[in-house]
Amino acid sequence: MADLLSGTLDLLIQRVLHSGPLHGFGIGERIHVLSEKALIVEEGALYPSLYRMEAKGWIEAEWGESERGRRAKI
Repeated sequence: MADLLSGTLDLLIQRVLHSGPLHGFGIGERIHVLSEKALIVEEGALYPSLYRMEAKGWIEAEWGESERGRRAKI
C-alpha cells in the first residue's frame, strides 16, 4: 500500500513540475489547487518524495530564490 501511495504522489509531483520548476512548498500548494482543495500534501510526505525522486534521477534540483525572496531548492 505504501508503494502505491508514494507512486501516486510521485505522479502528482511530476504533473505539477511538467508546467515548470517550483520549490517544495509551491508544489504542495499547486497540488492543492489542481485538486480543487481535495488534497493536502503534508511536508512529511512531500519532501521525502522529492528527495527520493531526485536520488533516482527523475527530477533535478538547484538552489534558487522563491517568489517571496527566500532561498529555496527549486
